[in-house]
Amino acid sequence: MDQLEIGMFIAKKRKERNFTQAQLAEKLGVSNKTISKWETGKCMPDYGIIQSLCKELEITVSELIDGEETEPDSIRVYDDNQVLDLIKRIQNLENQKVSLYGIILMTMGIALFAVHFSIGGSDVKDFFSGSLMGLSIVEMLVGVFVTVIGFSRQK
Repeated sequence: MDQLEIGMFIAKKRKERNFTQAQLAEKLGVSNKTISKWETGKCMPDYGIIQSLCKELEITVSELIDGEETEPDSIRVYDDNQVLDLIKRIQNLENQKVSLYGIILMTMGIALFAVHFSIGGSDVKDFFSGSLMGLSIVEMLVGVFVTVIGFSRQK
């Protein structure tokens, strides 16, 4: 599954159907910038929109994932539902990974916050203690932000 090949295939099929990026985007309920990102291989369509995309381009999900049209006498060992399920699982795993990064950042921030209490007593130690406290707070806030983004993308 090569994103660039898939993107070129989407562009080819869109042009064959005489759609502009804006027209296809309107039919799918996305922005024309999203279509552009797909066609340049910067990202893949979300699993929830793949069936609509294939319907508009008059291709199968298998053809989309392969990035080429199916030969009339070729045999596929997978069907569209299997491919869509696989794409959904991959996207969910990517979102879970983002959430996990956020949780790790929050945990590290809490640990640094706890360490800052053990340092202190002189000007230099107070400086390091304050620096650790600031770093821990920033790290926890970034962790919360990343976790929220990851969980919101899982829906």
